[in-house]
Amino acid sequence: MKLTIVGCTGSFPGPSSPASCYLLTAHDGERQWKIVMDLGSGALGAIQRYTDLEDIDAIFLTHLHPDHCMDLCGLHVAVRWKPGGWGRDRIPVWGPAATADRMATAYGLELDPGMHEEFDFSNWSESQSVQLGPFTVTPYAVNHPVEEAYALRVEVTEPDKEGKAVSRILTYSGDTDSCQGLEDAARNADLFLCEAAFEEGRDDDIKDVHLTGKRAGQAATAAGARRLLLTHIPVWTSQTKVMAEARPEFAGDVAVAVAGVHYTV
Repeated sequence: MKLTIVGCTGSFPGPSSPASCYLLTAHDGERQWKIVMDLGSGALGAIQRYTDLEDIDAIFLTHLHPDHCMDLCGLHVAVRWKPGGWGRDRIPVWGPAATADRMATAYGLELDPGMHEEFDFSNWSESQSVQLGPFTVTPYAVNHPVEEAYALRVEVTEPDKEGKAVSRILTYSGDTDSCQGLEDAARNADLFLCEAAFEEGRDDDIKDVHLTGKRAGQAATAAGARRLLLTHIPVWTSQTKVMAEARPEFAGDVAVAVAGVHYTV
């Protein structure tokens, strides 16, 4: 599968990147499928550089902080008011139980119908997988101060050039501090897309909110992940420092996510 970093700045958009948004593309042998993990502040404009909005097959939200979900409001406008009609069915959206009501409230809509005419909302159930095209997406509860927060484990089985089935795993941490759920989600992942919003020595007194580069590296090692890609780095956090913190803790490849870059998993 292909991962496109649409937005990777933590907590709010930065000067060079929207907030959290990741586009995954994979082929099931018949057609290309596209799913989006999180649609945070500023991401809706940027994602149109990489795909037509009508080609999005589903959206998967890790939690309901605005930097991970708020541009669903703009997508609602695109679906509802496109001249000539949207041309596709409602977009499936998986997220926490409060997703539909939260989005309606954010846009000032009545809860009924809210955005239900544009989106087909479904709620996560802990460790219960969702199958869509070639993607199997499994949510794992993680350690972040909202009612529901999840890491997402995405598994894809695609035919290789010789037609043989090959399985790949990408894990996206969402927002979390260290926890067992994060390690379970990242078990043997080919690519671990993991937040590192905090710095060691600066944010030590803030518990159960975000990871540092060090703790991200420790989680990757404990999970047996193969590659670590650090993301959700706010403008006030040093990419150089979180990289330096992660490397002694993780023997595999470590890099920092950059908006607009594509990765093959």
